[in-house]
Amino acid sequence: MFRVIKPLNNNGLLALTEEGREVILLGKGIGFGKKSGERIESLTCLPQAKVYHLVTDDENSALQRVNGLDPHAVELAARVLDEARKSFPAMTDDILLPMADHIAMALERCRRGIRLPNPLQHDIMAMFPDEYRIAEQGLHAIEREEGLRLPPEEAGYLSLHIHAGISEQNASDSLTNIRLAADCIAKIEAELGISLRRTELKYTRLISHVCYMILRIRAQEEVPLQMDEYVRKMYPRAYQLAEKLCKALEEKLCLPISSAEVTLLAIHIQRVL
Repeated sequence: MFRVIKPLNNNGLLALTEEGREVILLGKGIGFGKKSGERIESLTCLPQAKVYHLVTDDENSALQRVNGLDPHAVELAARVLDEARKSFPAMTDDILLPMADHIAMALERCRRGIRLPNPLQHDIMAMFPDEYRIAEQGLHAIEREEGLRLPPEEAGYLSLHIHAGISEQNASDSLTNIRLAADCIAKIEAELGISLRRTELKYTRLISHVCYMILRIRAQEEVPLQMDEYVRKMYPRAYQLAEKLCKALEEKLCLPISSAEVTLLAIHIQRVL
């Protein structure tokens, strides 16, 4: 049984379960004629209806979040989420409203001829290839539905929302970590006097390592590795650069970085020399 909090449109409702959980109900005609406070005993008469469970708090209820949000964008976001769940069955529903908000803004930008650059596009593609593939499919679905072709940069941003649904990071945190990692790679290129192609495997390996290193540092996870002296002697140039980069990261993250992380980074830097 559900109690309607607010009809979104003919195909969507914000509702409350018997257990007091806020949910989004989506299905053709499910919102038609419904009023706030009305009870829905069962969805058996609407076999295609889907329930999306939301995680909210007292300061930011789902009602506050859906007010001013384009209901059709919620439907579009649900299609992307459902497609992503085919590859990632553990995908959470938490990304539904943030992704809907992003899609709504992306469509508005497209209508106004505004293009939002994504300087980390290739980095996102390298880090999250499966999420990016699903995001591209989402853009095609949006184009078929809306008749608007969103620029490919939007696939990068959608990838971050999809990744948020399978990890403990939100899209903003993922973008911050990728930005930090990309900055590290740029410094490596400058120090070594090289230019790595964003499509080659060694670049993908390097930025993936740096991104996951940042995640470990934030989580204060220890790396069981004791090769410091060996790597320092074998790869002095790579080790010195790794020390320099880790010191800069320590200042940005305000967190200590272990010598094992420096060693691992040095090994990965050595691979691109």
